[in-house]
Amino acid sequence: MKTDDVIVSFRGVRKTYDGETLVVKQLDLDIYQGEFLTLLGPSGSGKTTCLMMLAGFEFPTGGEIWLDGTLLNTVPPHKRNIGMVFQNYALFPHLTVEQNVAYPLTVRKLSAEERAHRTNNALKMVRMESFAKRYPAQLSGGQQQRIALARALVFEPKLVLMDEPLGALDKQLREHMQYELKSLHEKLGVTFVYVTHDQGEALTMSDRVAVFDKGIVQQLDTVDRLYESPCNEFVANFIGDSNKLRGTIANVDGEYCEFHLIDGTRLTGRNIGGARAGTPAVACIRPERMKLANGVSRPGANALSGEARGLIYFGDHVRMRCGLPEQDECFVKVPLGTDALETFAPGAPVALEFAPEHLRVFAGA
Repeated sequence: MKTDDVIVSFRGVRKTYDGETLVVKQLDLDIYQGEFLTLLGPSGSGKTTCLMMLAGFEFPTGGEIWLDGTLLNTVPPHKRNIGMVFQNYALFPHLTVEQNVAYPLTVRKLSAEERAHRTNNALKMVRMESFAKRYPAQLSGGQQQRIALARALVFEPKLVLMDEPLGALDKQLREHMQYELKSLHEKLGVTFVYVTHDQGEALTMSDRVAVFDKGIVQQLDTVDRLYESPCNEFVANFIGDSNKLRGTIANVDGEYCEFHLIDGTRLTGRNIGGARAGTPAVACIRPERMKLANGVSRPGANALSGEARGLIYFGDHVRMRCGLPEQDECFVKVPLGTDALETFAPGAPVALEFAPEHLRVFAGA
């Protein structure tokens, strides 16, 4: 992926359906040739609207959308050379698998020989060539998803858009298809733009993720930076699990600050956004960054005192629920075999510790 090779550009794009409320607010976004970009966010955040505007099923209220140097604002969907995979697959029930896959080529008036060649190649790509004569009703959900993908790729589009294509599958099949999609993307080098509300799905497949909320991209970054360095409280809580601590920024020292909890506990963390002393704030810390302190805290580590509330088994680890004074419950990721699990008792005191660099402090309680 070359970061100077832009295939799609949103410039100042806005969208409203009622003339008053902006579903998408001032979107500026570049998508690079060959990348797997995911638009991630809760329902109503604007992510699907952006995809529909790129596909041509919706038109922007303001701003411009460019594809490979061509302004798309008034170009109809069938002239955009974009492949599309929907959540419900949108296969024609009266057509066979090969007829469904060949449909975009028929519309483009390719010869019968060329249609047959490309259709066969597309079915091989998704390992479904032996199902060519079946009808959609004779296929499982995962097989239908593969056919929908083959249909989107058969005419060699510049771009493939996917709107929650795995949402109707069960958990195990969905996870399997995530790896298949990522593998196919790496093999083909086609640009994929993917919409989901599932952060695990986004982290598994994407090169970059645009996190949407209230019509605005809150953060656009690689998956590791999104997880380790969220830019605000929304991203910290939406991507993965985070424990929240409420308090006030007492003083600031460069990129770090002293953070006082409601009960007077003093912690040190990263001051994200450069808030001033005296500002109410929320600090976020990942469960795997918190450790059970065995009697003595490490020098320089933040320390919290609370009580054990319960255990949640995850297979490869256990989450311990801990109560803290005047705070929400927090969760600590505890490896299996840890001594503390053998002696666990609800209500027992626990001491927690974590490094200051992993505590991210955001202004606004």
